[in-house]
Amino acid sequence: MKTALTRKEFIRNSSVLLAGAGTGWAGRKLADPVEQAVDKGEVIVLKNVRLETGFEWKGEEVIATKTALFSIELREGKFFAIGPNSTSSQAIDARGWLLAPSFKDMHIHLDKTFYGGPWQARTRKNRTVKDMIALEEAMLPDLLKTSVYRAEKLIELLQSKGTAFARSHVNIEPTSGLKSLHHLQQALETKKKGFGAELVAFPQHGLYYRDSTALMKEAAQSGIDFIGGLDPASIDGNIQRSIDFTVQLALDNKKGIDIHLHEGGTEGMSVVNYLVDRVMENPALKGRTWLSHCFVLASLEANQQEAIAEKMAAAGIGIASTIPMGRSLMPIPTLLKHGVQLVTGNDSIIDHWNSFGTGSVLQKANLMAQLYGMVTELELSQALALATGGVTALSRKGQQQWPQPGQEASFVLLDASCSAEAVARISPVRKLVYKGYMMG
Repeated sequence: MKTALTRKEFIRNSSVLLAGAGTGWAGRKLADPVEQAVDKGEVIVLKNVRLETGFEWKGEEVIATKTALFSIELREGKFFAIGPNSTSSQAIDARGWLLAPSFKDMHIHLDKTFYGGPWQARTRKNRTVKDMIALEEAMLPDLLKTSVYRAEKLIELLQSKGTAFARSHVNIEPTSGLKSLHHLQQALETKKKGFGAELVAFPQHGLYYRDSTALMKEAAQSGIDFIGGLDPASIDGNIQRSIDFTVQLALDNKKGIDIHLHEGGTEGMSVVNYLVDRVMENPALKGRTWLSHCFVLASLEANQQEAIAEKMAAAGIGIASTIPMGRSLMPIPTLLKHGVQLVTGNDSIIDHWNSFGTGSVLQKANLMAQLYGMVTELELSQALALATGGVTALSRKGQQQWPQPGQEASFVLLDASCSAEAVARISPVRKLVYKGYMMG
């Protein structure tokens, strides 16, 4: 529900934004006259919004997070003003809930799920990727009959967990053609007020194992954002041929790249190194190239992990981690130390690949913190970045960096006292707002 408010009283009482009592809030004067600003777009004002204002230090250690209550004003889908807390009855009462960036699920398959229908667990059969390809070829015609509805229900699940944006891989293969893509685009159109997405054209059955090259070329011109791939050695049988096709298709269509890589050992590292080389040769792909899963990194010695993390950072290649990743722990601290961008997602939710999936990426941040011993106030606070796509309210030094006037108003209200508690306790999501559109 969106609520339009004129808010004359609030603005008259707050002609200058609060500078955070000296703690770093960016100030700006509010528009005058008010009526002109309101005519240009809808205005939403919230009061009793809990914002993080800095850290409390004991020596060199962060021991607590400072917060205070504010009023915030949204206009045309952006933060317009952050000011002293209002007592007006016209403002929406945020009840002291914590304002945090809305969550981003950066690796998910919205196009194929059992969610929204009768419960169904995956079977123990069909263990290998090639087994799963054969299974999909039999299942997809039936799944496609309800895929629009199920995608919509899955988006609603994500929204209930605070996620307003996703990077979704979508099947592009001979069995479904472009139907999976078109069905997902239909579902996203229905949900576009409260949910955004970027799409990866994913050759789930291989570029060459089940020839999908022509379909991939067609998909690249059909509203997708990334060119995907799948295990170039074990599925496509030729690392160079597979990666070269993917890179060229991305360059020709000005798209990013996101390749599923489950392969380990020499083959897995050959894929990583070859992709690094190709990106370094084509700077347009730096910062726009991802490896999903990339389990091979977990099997390397520590010095090898350091070396490849440095190379990936130089090439601007990120990792989309599903946390945990396989049976071995990924070198996430090493990746972060070298500046490799790390995002997470739910991957498959209740489908023929996976019986599990809560839809919560905040849970993924919690799991990462537990697996890697991130137990301090500072570590937990910064771990929230995994759920938000890299955004935190406070920097590691405690400087306020979000929200600021002019930034996109996509956020959650959490029943938590601070980000550290939200990660540690997987705090409940009370409200989701996407580009100023308030859900529920």
